[in-house]
Amino acid sequence: MKYSTLLFDVDDTLLNFQAAEHDALKKLFQTIGQPLTTEVYADYHQFNEQLWQQYELGEISRQTLLDTRFRRFFDHYGQVVDGKAYEQRYRSFLAEGHSPMPQAKQLLADLSASHDIYVVTNGIAKTQHRRLNESGLAPYFTNVFASETVGVQKPNPGFFDYVAHNIQGFSKDQSLVIGDSLTSDIKGANLYGLDSVWFNPTHQPNTIRLKPTYEIDHLLRLEAIV
Repeated sequence: MKYSTLLFDVDDTLLNFQAAEHDALKKLFQTIGQPLTTEVYADYHQFNEQLWQQYELGEISRQTLLDTRFRRFFDHYGQVVDGKAYEQRYRSFLAEGHSPMPQAKQLLADLSASHDIYVVTNGIAKTQHRRLNESGLAPYFTNVFASETVGVQKPNPGFFDYVAHNIQGFSKDQSLVIGDSLTSDIKGANLYGLDSVWFNPTHQPNTIRLKPTYEIDHLLRLEAIV
């Protein structure tokens, strides 16, 4: 066994965040009596990704992201809204989305008997715990490390330093980060000196020259690596 400690991202690695995001946004728009068109959803998705990238870079705080994203997004369309209230509704709907990615449950079941498995996420702690519990994946994890409670976010090395100090007998050589984000998961692993697996099911090009140790397009292919 090459790796004994597995550090999994959640969104679009183990749980289908794209589907959860779309459903939550659709429900939010229904509550405010507006249609969620394909164009508006694409705008929001791009806008939200940019905000999370700013958060990863330490340019904005998590609270600023959450408190202002809907106010700023609707301002783009000339609408003045209560961004904090919209955020609360959206986050409640988002917590309902917990569909596992294909093969996720089988992978965790296969590996849990022989590996220590942890979650490393920049997502909101309460939301992620609920989604993992309701998806049935929570029992496979020894612990969940969320940036909100750690106090620093991926890819900052401080995040993984916290993880390392809170896992008994942690060894860099025997630990592996698995995630879909080059700028968060893979960069964070690289900065802390950990091996990594880029989960890339849609074969996106690597345009930012961050080299993962491995790349897979199906989760079960991780079994041959660990």
